[in-house]
This record gives sequence, structure tokens and C-alpha cells, in this order.
Amino acid sequence: MTRAWADQRTGERGFTLIETIVALALMGLLLSALASITAQWLPSWNKGLDRIQRSELIGIALERIGADLAAAEFVAANRDSHKPLFDGSELSVMFVRTSVGPNAGPGLDVVRLGEVSDRGEFVTVRTHTRFTPLADGVSLSEQVHLGSPVVLLRAPYRLSFAYAGADRAWKSAWKDADRLPAMIRLTVRDVASQRVLSVSTIAPVHVQIPSDCTKPDGNCGDKQSSGSATDQGKT
Repeated sequence: MTRAWADQRTGERGFTLIETIVALALMGLLLSALASITAQWLPSWNKGLDRIQRSELIGIALERIGADLAAAEFVAANRDSHKPLFDGSELSVMFVRTSVGPNAGPGLDVVRLGEVSDRGEFVTVRTHTRFTPLADGVSLSEQVHLGSPVVLLRAPYRLSFAYAGADRAWKSAWKDADRLPAMIRLTVRDVASQRVLSVSTIAPVHVQIPSDCTKPDGNCGDKQSSGSATDQGKT
């Protein structure tokens, strides 16, 4: 009886070779299926993650641009001018604001936000320089030498601007006006698909008239500002 019991115990030891081979084959099929599913799913995951990261970076860039534009000040180019130093087009905008930065110190800066060419592609860059009164009869580009570039947007994204006064009529340019625009629209477009991104926004400009003007209509200069509504969009 003891021998029979020992033979029975011997027959119950572990898996047989065939059972082991079958288990390994099933495990191999399972791992192969998981690898195939992962190979199909991982690129979509990476694309979605990249899209989220790009949207966050674009959102941060627009927040900085909006803060810059909101801080634009009514600063005349020189003592003889009654118009603010502000030059806005569809792809760039130049204005004056209080100096900002760790080493800026008190004073004013001329800031430009707009496209430049970098290695064959367009990028949106912020540049600035210290403000000094400008001479009459000389263009802004000849007198203002901007530096300290900071890249805000890269291809395939392009930023465009539009401007509106109190009448909320949007224009593609704001030049030689008697006051600053009331708001500036920031539109980010994917050049590859021509799709306008949902992060596009509108930046309000806090000051449109000189700080020493107390008249509600803003007509405080020698020149009538009533004509600005028709001249704001002229280039």
C-alpha cells in the first residue's frame, strides 16, 4: 500500500513537458497581441500628448502677448506729435509700454510683436528697445533698433492681428491714429490645415487716450480726434 501511494505521488509532480509547451505558446500569443495593440495605440497617444503640449505653449505665448498689449501706453513719438507711437498691421504691432523685466529699471520700452524669418520659416518674436523721442520726417524702422528677441510661436503656427476702436469695427491695420485701439484680436492659424485654433483671443488695451486728458470723448489735442474713426484703418 505504501508503494502504491508513492507511485501516485510521483505521477502528480508538476506539469508535463507538453503542458509547459502549450502554456508558453499561449503566453507568446498573448504577448504578440498586446504588442500589436500597443503599436497601433501608442502613436495616437503620442500625437494627442503633443497636441496638448503645443496648445499649452501657445496659450502661454498668447497670455504674454495679451499682457504686453494691455499695457500699451499713449506715448507720443516726440513733443510735436499729438498721436501715440503705435504701428499695427496684420502680422506685427509696435507700441510703447512701461519697461518690464528683472534688469529693466524705470522707463519706457518700444516693443514689437511680429513675424521674422528664421532658417527659412516664419516665427513670431518679441523684440524691444529703450524708448527715446523720435525725430520728425524719419521712419520708425530707421530710428528704432530692436533687440533681445524672444521666440513666442514657431511653424506651423502663425499669429495675425486685428484692431478695433470703441465702435468694435475690426480693421487689419491701425496706423497714424489719434488714439490707441480699444482691443486687439489675436488669431493663431495652423498653416498646414488653415485651421484657426480655439486658443485665439482678444486683448483689451487699457489706455486709448493721453493720461492728462479728462474729456469723455478723448478730444484733448490740437488736432480733432473725431476723424480718427475713419483714419485708423488707413495704412
